[in-house]
Amino acid sequence: MAEDPRQPVVVAAACDGACSGNPGPGGWGCLLRFDDGSVEELGGADPSTTNNRMELTACLAVLERLRELPRSPDLRIRTDSRYLIDGYSRWMSGWKRKGWRTASGSPVLNRDLWEALDAARLPGVTLEHVRGHNGDPDNERCDAIAVAWSRGQQPTPAPAVTAPPGDQAPAPLQRLLSRLELADRLAAGGYGLSLVELAQLVEQPLSRLEQRQEPWRWRDWQVEPLGEGRWRLRSALP
Repeated sequence: MAEDPRQPVVVAAACDGACSGNPGPGGWGCLLRFDDGSVEELGGADPSTTNNRMELTACLAVLERLRELPRSPDLRIRTDSRYLIDGYSRWMSGWKRKGWRTASGSPVLNRDLWEALDAARLPGVTLEHVRGHNGDPDNERCDAIAVAWSRGQQPTPAPAVTAPPGDQAPAPLQRLLSRLELADRLAAGGYGLSLVELAQLVEQPLSRLEQRQEPWRWRDWQVEPLGEGRWRLRSALP
């Protein structure tokens, strides 16, 4: 059978920055999730920087990488930095009109990175806020990558699903098993999921999930709306 030449599509992205001392040694981390279940991680360090610069650097790295890849039309970059979101989405147009001055007339900090972010904008790609250190798996992973780099370390590889020696399942089945095990834990704990998290779990486009309002079935689970864009899994097995 001929190999499928289709390149995987990016369906989710996240980024984060970290700094010890502010200013001090810093690091940044980001990840991309693809529709085939694979994940790509990026990171880097700066020996003397600030947390805000690391947040901006992480987002810039995501945008520059996304330019080279096919992506979902409703892709959002998730970040816990309000500074990044407000500057990128609201403040930058005013800064440029004022010659890169703030409303008070002082020079805009981190102008070099803001200008690079402005030049790296991609049509349809927006930023979405997620609460930091609140259990969001992609945010937690990006934070771990950033912190490791800020300490001069290589990030510990993310946990992978493994099978007993001599009984290795194909990679797609291993990824499916990981998702099913996660779904079972989420349902047992009664956890709520954001729409982005749900899309990652069930591997469906955000645009399709945004149209759903009523409970629906996914494999062995009932997916129920909680309001305010959040969902919960409940076992549908007898």
